[in-house]
Amino acid sequence: MTTVRTESTSALWHPQRRAFTFGLILLVTLIAFEAMGLATALPTMVNELGGERFYSWPFTVFMATSAVSTVLGGRLADRHGPALPLLLAVPTFAVGLLLAGLAPNMTVLLVARALQGVGAGGQVVALYVMIARVYPEEDRPKAFAALSTAWVVPALVGPAVAGLLTEHLSWRWVFLGLAPLVAVGTVLLAPSLRRLSPPEVAAPARSGLPLAALGAAGGAVGLTWAAQNPSWLSLALGVASVAALLASTRVLLPAGTLRGRPGIPVMVLSRGLLAGTFFAAQAFVPLTLTAVHDYSPATAGIPLTIGSLGWTLGALWQSRNSNLSREHIVAAGLTLVAIATAGLTVTAPAWGPHWMVFLLWAVGGCGMGIAVASTGVRVLALSPRSEQGFHSSALQLSDMLTQTVLIGLAGVLVTALASTDAPTRGVVIVDVLLAASALVGAALARRSGRTILGSS
Repeated sequence: MTTVRTESTSALWHPQRRAFTFGLILLVTLIAFEAMGLATALPTMVNELGGERFYSWPFTVFMATSAVSTVLGGRLADRHGPALPLLLAVPTFAVGLLLAGLAPNMTVLLVARALQGVGAGGQVVALYVMIARVYPEEDRPKAFAALSTAWVVPALVGPAVAGLLTEHLSWRWVFLGLAPLVAVGTVLLAPSLRRLSPPEVAAPARSGLPLAALGAAGGAVGLTWAAQNPSWLSLALGVASVAALLASTRVLLPAGTLRGRPGIPVMVLSRGLLAGTFFAAQAFVPLTLTAVHDYSPATAGIPLTIGSLGWTLGALWQSRNSNLSREHIVAAGLTLVAIATAGLTVTAPAWGPHWMVFLLWAVGGCGMGIAVASTGVRVLALSPRSEQGFHSSALQLSDMLTQTVLIGLAGVLVTALASTDAPTRGVVIVDVLLAASALVGAALARRSGRTILGSS
């Protein structure tokens, strides 16, 4: 007798999975609130702690330690199951929140941010693997849509809440207020954690992962510093950092990723091109609107919010179209991001129709929503159980490292070809190059889809 799956048994809110879904959304929401709140509170924080010359380092330190913990968390998940890295990462993130909220000086704050990065990176990769273990394959698109939705409320109200806390209480509550909720998320995940077991098949041996993770993190930090401090010494550091990144990615990413080989490698590459193109282009949207079109800072940030809403709509759409080829959805998403980014070249000049930015970034956000979720769905579907952690960490690393590299290079180009007071020439060239990279990724993803269809 064939069992017919009903919506009540296949949805995220099935009684056996309801608590896990709540915990998943809560933990990702807390990471998002912390990220959104930090940007708002940071000027006050560094001023009070006397750390003005270290202004960008709370972001840089977080990213570097997150990259390392993503790799190590993926390895632990493959060897011992996702429960272990999650149980290590969540308390580390909570301790980082408490330490940041109590930090007496900038040094302690940077240590706190390092701990938060370790916790956030380990959490995300463990949650990816848990999605594969907890939800049936046909429900995973909905789970990734839930991850995207968890960023909506923080994107909409996080900066405002952080601003109110900073102004009327203290910036410290941006961190301290989140710490108790981390414990709640852990409690909600506990029943699912108890049901998980290590993989039955031993994870493949992968030598050099910790050293490669440190090399990638160091390379990303070095490249960021070199881009922010141009000089002949910085040029040498930048070249060395790129070399370290390339050497590390050969170990940390699946073989064939940089060539866009069909299957998991092209999905990992697509994830990086999506994040790198979108966020590098987005970094200059507020600058263009304020410097060229005389927008206020608050108004210039509205396209970013619209992009977040478009992202959510795209993620929800892909969750309702699970029968479509994920390679083709990723290709479509990259194409939408390329169109939106190329469209920014028209809005960058003073004579350009600046109002188009709002429409364009809704389109770009929608492309991100359908494609980012689809890379996760497809990679988990193609991954052996014993390699889900490695491939999930590869997705996250591709995302983080490509963002870092492209944003850094874009900043160098804009300052070399133009200026922050008149950025049009530099922004136009950057957006053309970024759009071209996204189109290359779209072509590779479509080729992968045809290859898989042809071999089936």
